[in-house]
Amino acid sequence: QVQLVESGGGLVQTGGSLTLSCAASTRTFSNYAMGWLRQAPGKEREFVAAISRTGSRTYYSDSVKDRFTISRDNAKNTVNLQMNSLKPEDTAVYYCAANPLVRLGVEWGYWGQGTQVTVSS
Repeated sequence: QVQLVESGGGLVQTGGSLTLSCAASTRTFSNYAMGWLRQAPGKEREFVAAISRTGSRTYYSDSVKDRFTISRDNAKNTVNLQMNSLKPEDTAVYYCAANPLVRLGVEWGYWGQGTQVTVSS
């Protein structure tokens, strides 16, 4: 079992930056790929970014590539999502997720409760 707790969401202006953090409670954090997904009001949940178990590989959706950066610290059981050049369309609830293998969709085994990110225009 993996429990995930996100933090760092909030309100930011267009063009601003935010860093989301996710703390995982598990003794085997390095056995899990980690991901960030989001869900905007009235829309389906969508993949944002993922990182492999060692951190050697990262994956991004086209909509956030070159603006967002995912990273992890296996010693601290944390994964971060650095979000730059934020746009109003980035407004959503952001979820941290874990799975033994990277998923480039929404099929992740473990989920956090989500954190709200609102980008004002």
